Amino acid sequence: QVQLVESGGGLVQPGGSLTLSCAASGSIFSYAMGWYRQAPGQQRDWVASISTYGSRTNYADSVKGRFTISRDNAKNTVYLQMNSLKPEDTAVYYCNRGNWSPGAPYSAGAYWGKGTPVTVSS
Repeated sequence: QVQLVESGGGLVQPGGSLTLSCAASGSIFSYAMGWYRQAPGQQRDWVASISTYGSRTNYADSVKGRFTISRDNAKNTVYLQMNSLKPEDTAVYYCNRGNWSPGAPYSAGAYWGKGTPVTVSS
């Protein structure tokens, strides 16, 4: 089993930046990792994913060019750098340990963190 703990959320003004972290209690080095977000009253949506060693990344169109996913397998930690934040980025952000085969979409696994809230507002 693995526990995922997100941190780094908060209140930020439009145009600002935040970096989210996802710390895993167990090893993540053999798994792809993903970030998702869920706005109030909305479904949980995929945001970004990164392959096992970080050679592949992919982003939802809504965040492409503004968000960057990265990982440090030695620290069992995944990051989401968020720049040029918009009010529509307001959501609870979750990380996930999953699978991602080349040519296929990221497949969420069973392990989720409890999320970290991000509010973008002036």
